[in-house]
Amino acid sequence: MKIIACVAAAALLAASTLALGQSWPAKPIKYIVPFAPGGTTDILGRMVAAGLAPALGQPVVVENKPGQAGSVGSAELARAAADGYTLGGGTISSHAINASLYPKLPYDPIRDFAPITMLATLPNMLIVHPSLNVSSVRELVELLKVNPNRFSFGSAGNGTSQHISGELFKIMTGTQMQHIPYKGSGPMIPDLIAGTIQLSFENITTAYPQVKGGKLKALAVTSAKRSFVAPDVPAMAEAGLPGYDITSWQAMFAPAGTPREIVARLHAATAKILRMPENRDKLNQLGLEAGGMLPDELAALIRAEIPRLGKVVRESGARVD
Repeated sequence: MKIIACVAAAALLAASTLALGQSWPAKPIKYIVPFAPGGTTDILGRMVAAGLAPALGQPVVVENKPGQAGSVGSAELARAAADGYTLGGGTISSHAINASLYPKLPYDPIRDFAPITMLATLPNMLIVHPSLNVSSVRELVELLKVNPNRFSFGSAGNGTSQHISGELFKIMTGTQMQHIPYKGSGPMIPDLIAGTIQLSFENITTAYPQVKGGKLKALAVTSAKRSFVAPDVPAMAEAGLPGYDITSWQAMFAPAGTPREIVARLHAATAKILRMPENRDKLNQLGLEAGGMLPDELAALIRAEIPRLGKVVRESGARVD
């Protein structure tokens, strides 16, 4: 009788899960963007939300919850009910770098989330103020070695890919610079153009327009290969730092425990949104390469990124309380 009861209970659970997947969604869905409006994470979140609404037959409402390199919004997503009605964006910062940078991170990037898919990837770009009078990574390294801690690099904040790109550069070149964290790229770029800071490892989306406008100079991109957006700019490995590779990524998550049927449906719908010609064209214009990887592939990527980037954080001595 006990065996029969267990089998019946298992069948009932499977049936209820299937019913949930078939009836979902029955009300509006919230999509948390863990960064301020206007940035890459926000642009992608709103693109996905706009596409999911007609695909799922329910409104998808975007809410911006910025703070601590994505940690504030990600913590809220982790605490949400695992019923498919709260989704969110996550990045290389919130779901990889922060695991080592913040000693008391209010969530576990692996345990507390159900990965859905990669939304997009993009490199950062090493950009310098023209007053440095350098035209290559090699020349910049020589300048920095002669002038330890004289120059500053700006980032969009502690724990961002821009910050860690600079720390990896310092480790691999044996140079010393001051890190100046800003509250986003918006206030950082004007200071770089004005010469208040001298260089940055900024997202190519916001960096390259300033280069094309003649206000800043590009020395390299941080990815393993050149970017299709700026094919004339060498990858860092080509420029004298073999093995250097920081590729920023943007992904989509649900709280851990979200039914697999819902995750699968969200993945299929989101991958289709990313393949739409108008969306792919928009992403390309921003320097983004569209994603679409399977949930298990995204989970494997995060498991690999946390120790890889954690090593950079530890060796650099970077720490945020």
